[in-house]
Amino acid sequence: MSKAINKAAYKPVGLLLGMGAGVLAGALFKKIWETASGDGEAPDPVDEERGWGEVLAAAALQGAIFAVVRAAVDRGGAVGVRRMTGHWPR
Repeated sequence: MSKAINKAAYKPVGLLLGMGAGVLAGALFKKIWETASGDGEAPDPVDEERGWGEVLAAAALQGAIFAVVRAAVDRGGAVGVRRMTGHWPR
């Protein structure tokens, strides 16, 4: 299978995996934030009652969780495609 065809065939798989990663990362962030802060919701950046530290900590944590989950899902998807097709998807 050519590299271009292989890459095009992986696009829909990657898209579905990316959406799943976003949902998983959001749920994971919510659970971790509830445990760490004792608050049910992460701070909204424009909430006047929340301080800079809390807003920036929540944003940093959310970004880190999303990046790790996305990388793990992308890598797992690529390994799965290689197992099924014998070719790396990119």
